[in-house]
This record gives sequence, C-alpha cells and structure tokens, in this order.
Amino acid sequence: MEMKFLEELKNIDPKKPGGWPWLVKLAAYSATFLMVIVLGALFDWQIQWEEYSRFKREEEKLRETFLTKKKEAINLDIIKKQLINTQQSFGALLKQLPSKSEMDALLTDINQAGLGRGLQFELFRPGVEAPTGVFTEQPIAIKVSGNYDDVGNFASDISKLPRIVTLNDISISPTVGGVLTMDATAKTYRYLDEAELAAQKKVSKPATKSTAGAKK
Repeated sequence: MEMKFLEELKNIDPKKPGGWPWLVKLAAYSATFLMVIVLGALFDWQIQWEEYSRFKREEEKLRETFLTKKKEAINLDIIKKQLINTQQSFGALLKQLPSKSEMDALLTDINQAGLGRGLQFELFRPGVEAPTGVFTEQPIAIKVSGNYDDVGNFASDISKLPRIVTLNDISISPTVGGVLTMDATAKTYRYLDEAELAAQKKVSKPATKSTAGAKK
C-alpha cells in the first residue's frame, strides 16, 4: 500500500490539484492553512512590535524631558535661594554706605576718631565726590601726628566705623620727639539717591547721542 501511495505521489500533477489523492489534498490544505495562520500572526506581531517600539521611544523621550525639567526646577530653587542671599548681603552692605544727608556726620566721626586718640590734625580736607555707577566715592586728605600707638589705634578705629571707610596711600614718617606723622587718603562711599541717579541718566543720554552722531 505504501508503494502504491508513493507511486501516486510521483504521478501528482501540481497543475491539477483536483486529481490529487485525498491524503495529499488534506496535507496541502493543512499546510496552506498553517502558513496563512503563521503569516497572519507574524504580520500582526510585527505591527504590535512596531507600536511597542514607538511607545518605548516616546517613553524614553518623556523620561528625558522629565529629568531635564526636574533638574531645571532644582537649579531654579538654588538660583532663587542664591538671589535671596545676594539681595540680603547687598542690603546689609548698602546699610554700611551713608546717604547724602549722613555724609557730614560721617566726616565728624572720622575727625572725632583721631581727636579721641589724642592725634593732632594738620590736614582734614574732603575732596570732590566721584560718581561710580550707583555709588559715589568721597576722598578725604588726612594728615595727623601722634605717637605710634595712637596712630595705629586711629587706623583701627577707622576700620571699625559702622560706615565703610578705607585708608589709602598711607605714608608714615617720624618727626622730633618720637612723634609720627601720617599722611593718607580716607575714602568713603555713599549710594546715590533717586534724584541723583535720574540726573546722571539725563547727562549720559545726550553724551551717547552726540557720540553716535559723530560716528555718522
């Protein structure tokens, strides 16, 4: 029987499936059906895989965006804290600068610091104020004489004043009887008030325009 079945397989005409033995037809139909199922499953799985890959990429992009925004939010909080600290430090520093109305009192404090140490003032001459941005610099030419300790204590007292005062261009020379003479330029700073800032802007604007016209 097997020989007969093999003989029938040899005589099968691929162009005439209707004449095939029923076992061959069943095997062919089964193979075709299985192939359709496999191809359909592969096609469906491919679509699902592509969608999965797309969702995976979108998830990674969203995660990267989230991490970036999180870092920005953290940095923003840090920047805000730094800004608050800077404003507080600037406010504390600004309080050490006298206003225009307080300058006379500050000059008196410097003078009293020297007299309180028993120093003799040979020169105490405030100079012309020099604006520097939102501040102005007030130089004061000073020449005092006294013993070593008094001159040193005077310089220390100047540094401890509640307002910012610096001693610059210091020159100390001995005189008769162990007395020292100190020449220096004391500098203090004050902030410009709103009226002075407005006047400064008005002066700078025409200068800018005239410079632009000269370039043309």
